[in-house]
Amino acid sequence: MTTVYRWRLAPDGLATRRQLRAIGLRPGGQDVAAQVERPRRRRGPLVAYLYRIDLARPVRPMTARRAVALAKANAARRWCPACRRDAGYVIPASLGMCVPCADTPRPTA
Repeated sequence: MTTVYRWRLAPDGLATRRQLRAIGLRPGGQDVAAQVERPRRRRGPLVAYLYRIDLARPVRPMTARRAVALAKANAARRWCPACRRDAGYVIPASLGMCVPCADTPRPTA
């Protein structure tokens, strides 16, 4: 069981993934050290996992091959399978196709 802190009461030396990323670090395979809970009125609390800063590792640098692979993956998310065109935006996963194709009525058999 990890230690649970109230919102804004976590000690120094712990950070969330976003906070680590902002200072150029990543968790680096370490386990969650603690968690912060932010209470909400009608639902369960929001939870953020905390990692130790002293065990965090530097972010891996972006290589040329990794940049090419990332560009290909992002391009694939813009490609509409229905009309086979670049939509110009990331296609919503809920639709599975570009908005004009999703709005076009389909013939019923």
